[in-house]
Amino acid sequence: MIKKSAILICIFLICFFNNSMAQNGNSRDELQRQSQTLQKELDALNNLLDQTKKNKKSSLAQLALIRNKISKRESLINGIAKQVKVLDAAIQSNQQDVKRLNNELDTLKYKYAKSIVFAYQSRSGYEYLNFLFSAGSFNDAVKRITYLKSYRQNREAQALSIGLSEQNLQSKITILSENKQDRMKTLSAQTVQLKVLQDDRKEQDKVVKQLKNKEEEITTQVRQKEAQRRKMQAAIAAVIKREMQEAVKRENERLAKLKAANTANNKTTTATEEKPKTSPNVGKVEGGLKSTTSNRPYSALETTEEGRETSISFENNKGGLPWPVATGIVNIHFGVESIPGTKLDRKSDGIELAVPKGTTVKSVANGTVVYVGDVNGDKTVLIKHGKYFTAFSCLSSASVSNGQEVRAGTVIGRSGINLDGEGAVLFSICNEKAVYYDPENWLKARR
Repeated sequence: MIKKSAILICIFLICFFNNSMAQNGNSRDELQRQSQTLQKELDALNNLLDQTKKNKKSSLAQLALIRNKISKRESLINGIAKQVKVLDAAIQSNQQDVKRLNNELDTLKYKYAKSIVFAYQSRSGYEYLNFLFSAGSFNDAVKRITYLKSYRQNREAQALSIGLSEQNLQSKITILSENKQDRMKTLSAQTVQLKVLQDDRKEQDKVVKQLKNKEEEITTQVRQKEAQRRKMQAAIAAVIKREMQEAVKRENERLAKLKAANTANNKTTTATEEKPKTSPNVGKVEGGLKSTTSNRPYSALETTEEGRETSISFENNKGGLPWPVATGIVNIHFGVESIPGTKLDRKSDGIELAVPKGTTVKSVANGTVVYVGDVNGDKTVLIKHGKYFTAFSCLSSASVSNGQEVRAGTVIGRSGINLDGEGAVLFSICNEKAVYYDPENWLKARR
């Protein structure tokens, strides 16, 4: 029994130590996966930057990519620093474990040595018989035999415990050595990344200096993009207005039919029969009825159950919508953004994603295609999601048609090029009042 208990205790200690190391490993594995993801994004940025440098008009695009690189590089360095902290904690923990295991092993060896000395001193058969025959009764003699047997088994268990402890100690020493080597490699990688970060910042300063000398050219680019933005905004507003008018018309027609049916029923109903209840929504729709949900503003695009469900589904997925492209880099962010090196600002109703021309573009949610066509020379697709709309422009081709039902992930077309001649996709989100939202708040985090 004692032998089994000792073995179980040793096995438990080994499992505990291994589990502790596994938890530290998992934490570091996650950090390493994040670092690998960031490195892939940096590689993609470098490829895009190489392409951009071939374009004489692309100083703004270069700057956006370099700033993105710096941000990713800083995240990568921070992740490496966290890995170093994890390794430091593991090294400290393993050093404590090695010290404790050494002390426990010394204690086990000391107790085992004492038991061996005692066994040697009691090796005489006479002393063994004397110990048995000096028992006061038969039961006492049986107990003494059981004790001697247990004592021998305990000595064997001690020897086994020493062997297992030595194995565990050696395992800890090996892991500790690996931790120290990994720490040296990680610190070396951090040093390399810090040097590259300095180079990135120098490159950013160089591009900013170039922009200062090209402010007139940049002004022209900004005006072109602003004209494009306004034309896109007007085109989207026109489609939304049309959709709203059609929705109101359909609802008025439905209510008129319902009112006519109720009037006909009332004429044929006898005085003793219960009259059918008139819908509370009967009446002309001028732009909105009361909400069917007390805490939800009503839209004419939500007069049907399907429209309401689509809107609510879109809202519930805020922060979790899939990206329209698999690996796009945000080149221009939503809102007003100042251009470094100049006194100029630029405004964007959505985000511009830098991607190679011909990249697959997908719908971010279930909806209905309400517009496919050219806006200022840009192939554009507009999708309705209840009272919300998503717009994709700067496409080289479209794979959908007007009135087509699409689902999240449906391919809607391929990316084209922007006004600077770079591969890109313009993506925006707005509601039925043409109020635009920051798409990055609606799309899921990439890590």
